[in-house]
Formats: sequence, structure tokens, C-alpha cells
Amino acid sequence: MSREPIIIEQVFDSTVQKVWEAITDPHQMRQWFFEQMGSFKAEVGFSTEFDVSFDGKHFIHQWNVTEVVPQKRIAYDWRYAGYSGVSTVTWELTSENRQCKLELTVEGLESFPQEIPEFTRASCMQGWTFFIGERLKKFLENPSR
Repeated sequence: MSREPIIIEQVFDSTVQKVWEAITDPHQMRQWFFEQMGSFKAEVGFSTEFDVSFDGKHFIHQWNVTEVVPQKRIAYDWRYAGYSGVSTVTWELTSENRQCKLELTVEGLESFPQEIPEFTRASCMQGWTFFIGERLKKFLENPSR
């Protein structure tokens, strides 16, 4: 498996502040990301855990926030209870021509058990492309939010 990070870039017709809120406010995150997520705080040291079921399997997500630069960057370690491996997910925001560019970087994916299809590079790319390019984009473009 490749040790190269996965990088997903997306430009939104939105302000950095609105994108920051969408990726750090738990109420908003539950609307486009994981509805099962209980709480989240953009604070170094904050940890959360929640269960996501997929194809009859349970994946208990464990996040620990490791870095926060408000409205610019947030990073957290991402583990799954009962499985080896840890990845780091980093969200970076920049303002470009009255838009917001999001660069998401996932490192350490190769540390997860590769015999589990949900942990493969292809699955991760597909999942992040869906969440960022479809779900978050649609959420931010919704005028009623």
C-alpha cells in the first residue's frame, strides 16, 4: 500500500468562516458528515467516539484533535476501536477570490488492516471525495441553512 497521503481539494463559493463552521460545529457536521457524532470541539486534546455501521459492520470512530489554528487549519488523529492503525486528517482553509479552498490531507492510512475493504486507499479516496465534493458542497450551497 502506498504511503503517500491522500489529498482532496475543493473550492467552495463560500467564505472561510462558513466552511470553518461547517467542519468544526457539531450541529453542522452532523448534517453533512456523520449524523452519529455526538460532540466535537475545535480544541487541542478534545476526543470523541461514535459508532458508524456499514454493511452490517460497526466502525467505532475515535478522533483526537491535535492542532487548531482557527479558520485556517484543524487536524486530528483518527482511529477505529478494535483495529490497529491510526491516520491523521488535516483540514486546511485558504481564501481565494472570495471563495474558500479546502485541502484535506489523510496520512497513515496504510497502518490500517488492508484486508478490510473499508480501510483501503480506494475506499478512502471514494469516501472523502463523496463527503467533500458532494455532501459538504451541497450543504454549503443550501440557501436555507
